[in-house]
Amino acid sequence: MATSLPQSAPLHDRVAIVTGSSRGIGKDIALHLASLGAKLVINYTSNSDLADSVAAHINANQATPRAITVRADVSDPDGVKYLFDSAEEAFNSPVHILVNSAGITDGKLPSIANTTDESFDRIMNVNAKGAFLCAREAANRLKRGGGGRIILLTTSLAAAFKPGYGAYTASKAAVEAMIKILAKELKGTGITANCVAPGPVATELFLEGKTEETVKMIAEGNPFGRIGETKDISPVVGFLATDSAEWINGQIIRVNGGYV
Repeated sequence: MATSLPQSAPLHDRVAIVTGSSRGIGKDIALHLASLGAKLVINYTSNSDLADSVAAHINANQATPRAITVRADVSDPDGVKYLFDSAEEAFNSPVHILVNSAGITDGKLPSIANTTDESFDRIMNVNAKGAFLCAREAANRLKRGGGGRIILLTTSLAAAFKPGYGAYTASKAAVEAMIKILAKELKGTGITANCVAPGPVATELFLEGKTEETVKMIAEGNPFGRIGETKDISPVVGFLATDSAEWINGQIIRVNGGYV
C-alpha cells in the first residue's frame, strides 16, 4: 500500500542532493533526509547498483518516486551542473539542500615525504575542487528557491593533524576555509553554509589500508571506546538541513565523540 510522508515533516518536499551517497556516510545521510520528508538525488560515480538500492529503499511504498540516481563526477564542472539540472528536472523544483559527502583518501597513509604527485592531485581534485564546484553551483541554484542549506563534509583530522593524512587533511582544511568565506558571501540569500567534520567512522574509506590492530587502537583513543558509525553523523546533518538550524552558519561542527 502506497504511503506518503506527513506535510509536518521538517523537510517536507524539499529537494536535496547528497553527493557520494551510494554508500558509507553519504548513504546514511540520504536515508535520514528522506525520513525527514526530503526528495533525494542519490549521486554516485561508478556503482549504479548500490545507488539504485538506496533509491529503491527510499521509494518503497511511496505513491510517487521520491528519489532518483544521478551519475556525476563532482570534480567535473559539467558533471556538477548536470547533477543540479537533473534534480530540478526530476522534481520540478529548485534544489533546497546540498550535502557534499563525496571524498577519497590514500589508503596507504603515506607521509608527506612519500606522497606521490598523482595521489596528491587525485585527493585535491575530488575533495577540495569537488567541494568548491558543488558549493559554487549550490550558491547560485539555491537562491532560486529563496534560501537553503549547503553542508560540506570535512574531517576532524583538520584539527588533529595526524601523520599519514597530509594531503587528505590539507584538502579538507581548504574546504573548511571556503565554507567560512562562503557563509559571509551569501549574506541576504537565506542560505546557510556549514561543515560537518566526522572523526573516524567505520566506512570503507576509513578502513582501507588499516589493520584490525590499528582500528582497535584508534577506537581505544576515543572517550567512548569505539569507532564512530554512520548513524552518529546523519542526524547532525539532518538538523543543519532544517529550519531549526537557521542560526547556525559558517561553522565547522566536529562530530567525533571527543576524538582528538
